[in-house]
Amino acid sequence: MHTTVGIIGGGPSGLLLARLLHRAGIDSVVLESRDRGYVERRQRAGILEQATVDALRAAGAGSRLDAEGIPHDGIELRYEGRAARIDFPGLTGGRRVWVYAQTEVVKDLVALQLAEGGPLLFGAEVTAVEGADTDRPLVRYTHEGREQTLTCDYVVGCDGFHGVTRNAVPEGERRTYERTYPYSWLGILADAPPVYDELIYAHSERGFALASMRSPSVSRLYLQVPNGTDPADWPDERVWDELDARLSLRADPAWRLKRGTVTQKSVLPMRSSVTEPMRYGRILLAGDAAHIVPPTGAKGLNLAAADVIVLARAFAHLKETGSTELLDTYSDTCLRRVWRAEHFSYFMTTTLHTDPAQSPLDTRLQQSQLDRIATSPHAAAELAENYTGLPLAP
Repeated sequence: MHTTVGIIGGGPSGLLLARLLHRAGIDSVVLESRDRGYVERRQRAGILEQATVDALRAAGAGSRLDAEGIPHDGIELRYEGRAARIDFPGLTGGRRVWVYAQTEVVKDLVALQLAEGGPLLFGAEVTAVEGADTDRPLVRYTHEGREQTLTCDYVVGCDGFHGVTRNAVPEGERRTYERTYPYSWLGILADAPPVYDELIYAHSERGFALASMRSPSVSRLYLQVPNGTDPADWPDERVWDELDARLSLRADPAWRLKRGTVTQKSVLPMRSSVTEPMRYGRILLAGDAAHIVPPTGAKGLNLAAADVIVLARAFAHLKETGSTELLDTYSDTCLRRVWRAEHFSYFMTTTLHTDPAQSPLDTRLQQSQLDRIATSPHAAAELAENYTGLPLAP
């Protein structure tokens, strides 16, 4: 089998790229190692920037998002028992974000791809990518018990940090910058209606907490916990009690979360990582294959979407003009935005979390920074602009 663009990885970035290419009249094949059920149940991000929403609409995947997605015009910061709201539209000239789970984005894109797009093969385990420095790279994969090959004009790796595509780039041709944080998130999904209209990010001496949502009847909540935490050590009542303690308000000491059945509980380690460059020969990296951010800044899915939007434009430009100019600048174009998002995610993480080794001075510095954001329109605007998403390169 031969295709113009071989896409390894059927998560949101690979599927969105396939849809945008289909709309531009460019053929592709998507190879996904997991089965459809696993891919559609994989819980990850839930916040979409305006640019991501626009791209999903352009791909024909906006109808359910528009009907069921929850637009948010701000977030609330809590620290020292106080609350400060960050007004996104007022600080950014009208930008906002949407709450719409990655699971739903993937379901929408899978359905469209299977109905209208090129081949999407689940259970296709890629074993090797060869010939990146030739004009026809080769992908070897196993599907339905048979070893098969796919030749491509280009290969796009959307298969994550540990995927085959990233590792197909010779070590001497790539450099990775990494940071591991000394804490993790304990996350729960609960059948409990949120008692808040927008996300709450809380700093406390007990540790960070985040009150998010998936729908008007389902809450998504997180607690900072030590690395290596076993979810079994956190019974449901302990989780709810700790969330209430970290989210508490002096002005409203009776404020409490609504409790409900916990349907999912897991621990998420946190790290930052960037691999440069994002292109080697005819291999191009996108999403987690090229960069990982801690989830505090809500950038992961949005950065991946930004990569494939730039990439789809570059492939369309090649088809229309015969020029590889935009493909040649793909890595530099994306990395400028990637590094800003990495910095913002690092800032949100280190400002809101309590490092096990930090001193009382460190805590007071964090509180001072949060106070600056709460009282300065300039500092609040910087946070709002980064949270809602910096402009995509033309």
